[in-house]
Amino acid sequence: MSTTIAAIATPQAPGGIGIIRISGRDALPVAARVFRAAGSSDLTESPGYRAYFGAVYSDNEKIDEAICLVFRAPKSYTGEDVAELHCHGGLFLTQQTLRAVLAAGAVPAEPGEFTKRAFLNGKRDLAAAESVMALIGAAGQQAAAAALQTLDGTLSKEIRACADRILSVTAALAAWVDYPDEDLPQTDTASILSVFRDVRASLQALLRRYDCGKVLTAGVDTAIVGRPNVGKSTLMNLLSGFDRSIVTAVAGTTRDVVEETVRLGDLLLRVADTAGIRDTADAIEHLGVDRARRRLAGASLALAVFDGSAPLTADDRAVIAACAEKPAVAVLNKADLPPAADCAELEAAFDRVVTLSAATGEGLETLEQAIADLLGADAFDPSAACLVNERQRQCCARAADHLSEAISALERGVTLDAVTVCADCAVDALLELTGERATSATVDAVFRNFCVGK
Repeated sequence: MSTTIAAIATPQAPGGIGIIRISGRDALPVAARVFRAAGSSDLTESPGYRAYFGAVYSDNEKIDEAICLVFRAPKSYTGEDVAELHCHGGLFLTQQTLRAVLAAGAVPAEPGEFTKRAFLNGKRDLAAAESVMALIGAAGQQAAAAALQTLDGTLSKEIRACADRILSVTAALAAWVDYPDEDLPQTDTASILSVFRDVRASLQALLRRYDCGKVLTAGVDTAIVGRPNVGKSTLMNLLSGFDRSIVTAVAGTTRDVVEETVRLGDLLLRVADTAGIRDTADAIEHLGVDRARRRLAGASLALAVFDGSAPLTADDRAVIAACAEKPAVAVLNKADLPPAADCAELEAAFDRVVTLSAATGEGLETLEQAIADLLGADAFDPSAACLVNERQRQCCARAADHLSEAISALERGVTLDAVTVCADCAVDALLELTGERATSATVDAVFRNFCVGK
């Protein structure tokens, strides 16, 4: 990593402050070519951890006043010398400052390259590096707390502990297999099984927490379904906080899928308002109904809306049948009108039934609690170790599967060298998660998803 990289580290929009981050062996000389500190301070001689007031120049022309922060290797974000130019946050000014920095010898940073260098320089492992983007993208308090725990190393410590327990077993097995004639302690199958089962249980707990927590950290694809004119679009507008869908008294107004990402307390829902499900001879409406059915089939959660002021119809029962194999909350809408629907039939078909008025907002908190209960979000503990993305989940799942194979092999009396192979594969998967045995392609793929400047 001989190059010195630079990028704008703040959003590409007007703001109070614009930050240009520079990292690398020549970070301070590059910064010194464009920034002149007040007085006689020489950035290249700075001991680090200092802030200097001065001005930024391009071709000897002053373009802005600024503050330059200096960090010395290895005690910086990247582990290299780092300079940060804090300018006024105009988009033109930050771009002009970056151009001056690049003209002074830096090269444009690739997406996530600052955090990638932190990983390569041993400042944080791969799991902690990934949590940076999870923290940036957190949509609620619990999601942010979970990402911060991973950034602090909680997940890596648990994964490393699991790997160490397996390695303690495989080291003994390898010695026994490789040196059968030596006077080594006899392996105890029961104790090996106990270790493997305990570690597998820990990994399975991580996987369950990921499934519970992704509603908070990644969001859940949610379909609002129901027959026409039960209040689906009104519910969509209530969840969105503005008039996202057209609402009229005419049945069949919604003929396409209307989408919006909404936050309901700490829950993140990617909501789709769909056309009313019913038999129709209208060709256009029929296409909308087909799209509604497809969106329901692909959703992870259904909000099945019924008109609480009217008896259930054949179309309502078709909606009930369509939701039978999916996590779903029955929303008995129009609570502001006299009730007429058969609640008992809905309670028999759905685990959660919520009475709500989408027009007034009455019952929204009850709906939020019902969704959280159904998805297990209330069981999510943000202080516990947590997987933050699908790559980590796959590594953890592979490790658990390999341990299951090792346990099965031991129970069947398969030779210990075969058991060792399964256990070693489990360790490889765990260390791929932390980055200790990740391929360069995996590392590149991880940081490719980062934003430039991070």
